[in-house]
Amino acid sequence: MDSLKPLHVAGAVFTIIAGTLLHFVWEWSGYNKAAAVFGAVNESTWEHLKLLFFPFLLFTAVEYFFYGKHHSAFFPAKLRAVVLGMVVIVVVFYTYTGILGTNLLPLDIGTFVLGVVLSYRWSYEYLRSMRGVSRYEAALSFASLLLLAAAFGIFTFFPPRLGLFVPPKS
Repeated sequence: MDSLKPLHVAGAVFTIIAGTLLHFVWEWSGYNKAAAVFGAVNESTWEHLKLLFFPFLLFTAVEYFFYGKHHSAFFPAKLRAVVLGMVVIVVVFYTYTGILGTNLLPLDIGTFVLGVVLSYRWSYEYLRSMRGVSRYEAALSFASLLLLAAAFGIFTFFPPRLGLFVPPKS
């Protein structure tokens, strides 16, 4: 399982680069609705979680064919890892903006990178421990990843009236 480390490092680098590009893809696409599902359409925290989630999900698909199909804990590890990263982004963002009273681009970028790195680090450690899971837990985790992807699409076009979905005031 030592082959996991280079894949997780590559995944983190890929996610940071792809997530950064996804920040601009909606505008670059001429405001295409399909691009809106994957890229940030405004500056809300929810839209910025896509920047971690979708590149992570895409790299998860790649990893699945390298080793994931042989590891029963693959999808539970990936689900927990991406949720951890998103929670870290939300908690750190709202904590530092609550303290400072505003958001700062360098801290926003650092928060994103921290979420990505912790996601891949947790995934690596969990998968390295070789903890097996039931087929039910694996299937439920896979379904949960798909539900999260669907939620990003739905809430892009129909955001709830909650702070997470509201762009900060400039």
